[in-house]
Amino acid sequence: MMTVPRGSDPGCRPEDHGGRREPLDVSGEALERAARIFRALGEPSRLRLLVFLTRGDACVTEVAEAEGDEISTVSQRLRVLRNEGLVSRRRQGKHIVYGLADQHVVDMIFNALEHAAEPRKMSAPAKAKGVTAYATHNTHR
Repeated sequence: MMTVPRGSDPGCRPEDHGGRREPLDVSGEALERAARIFRALGEPSRLRLLVFLTRGDACVTEVAEAEGDEISTVSQRLRVLRNEGLVSRRRQGKHIVYGLADQHVVDMIFNALEHAAEPRKMSAPAKAKGVTAYATHNTHR
């Protein structure tokens, strides 16, 4: 049975939707971890590091040089990404080499970028009000 807050009418009933949807079997722990991953991905400079690492593993110095950032700044960003399981690291002589944790991370990055590059679809009410899609207005980097 659907619970609707008092004083609000959704305008439909559960039986109007043709069938009952079973709730997804997702643990609270998995949802929390996914939210932390999205927070880590939500900072453009960290996402840019992940995009850089799609080309292959690299040491912190290589990444810092390519990004034009300080080694300490890049190290901090990589630490956040490593803490969330998005990158892995290994020692190679004197160097610490970072790489993407697994194919899931690669897929998330490319899916997010592909989705972001799509033209935004506006709802009919937004079009009627003359609302411009964010993607066509966001020109700063």
